[in-house]
Amino acid sequence: MGSGTPCLQNLLITPNQKANMRFAKYHALGNDYLVLEPKDCPTLFSPEAIRKVCHRHFGLGSDGILYGPIERTDGTFGLRILNPDGSEAEKSGNGIRIFCRHLLETKRIKEGQEFRLHTIGGIVRCEVFEGGNRIRVEMGKVSFRAPVIPHVGADREVLGEEITVLGKTFKYWAATVGNPHCVIPVDDLTPDLAKTYGPHLEVHPNFPNRTNVQFMKIIDRKNVRIEIWERGAGYTMASGSSSSASAAVARKMGLVDADLTVNMPGGQIIIGIGDDYSIVMTGPTTPVGIFEMHPGVPVQDVAV
Repeated sequence: MGSGTPCLQNLLITPNQKANMRFAKYHALGNDYLVLEPKDCPTLFSPEAIRKVCHRHFGLGSDGILYGPIERTDGTFGLRILNPDGSEAEKSGNGIRIFCRHLLETKRIKEGQEFRLHTIGGIVRCEVFEGGNRIRVEMGKVSFRAPVIPHVGADREVLGEEITVLGKTFKYWAATVGNPHCVIPVDDLTPDLAKTYGPHLEVHPNFPNRTNVQFMKIIDRKNVRIEIWERGAGYTMASGSSSSASAAVARKMGLVDADLTVNMPGGQIIIGIGDDYSIVMTGPTTPVGIFEMHPGVPVQDVAV
């Protein structure tokens, strides 16, 4: 999840749009998103409004906004993913699974039907089972190469290098599954690691587009546990792309099997890793409710 660039400035609500916005809210293992459909809001609002809507005291509260389905001509469902800080994410595993559940709830897809979502981080293949309680997503291939992540320096795989923040040096692996990740294996895993060092690692100059951060403990060949700091969202109970990247790093280190469970504060996601480091993620989602809100902030007259 997350982006180092501001939310695109053509995503704004127009002044003549006075009606309340209608949001459907879902969570995936405690990682919650609001779905806003283009039919309810033909143009999106500013980063300032996004921050207000996602605020947990002054807004509806969420880890981001899923804007879609956007009409496309290639047979995919278009999806834009907006972080609570107003930036735009390339890809979010939990966000994608939540959007799949929304497509099922709104009868745009059927159980067992394979379909594709178009994100700015790439096209993903999805299937929904058990009424949305089990959603399978092909997240794409993980890359460890610096230019792809992106990561500064020469073209190489960023494996087991050192990074220093707040006077402490960690050994880390960098990876991308459509968005950048910094994975740090540790022996003693606590939430404070992510909360203390995550904000500084997120903006470390090694990652020009900022990065998601995972501290990871290997439990056995079938299980890892992670604590997560998400780019643009902060400390997070669960993350699909973070699970994918962490599992791929653990596999790259030779410490886990190709099929494993990633354990997070919010619950578990099942990850399958191909020989080419392609990732298949399976996990649950849950609807929360339907809400309405008017952003109530200054707007600009710019259309999508």
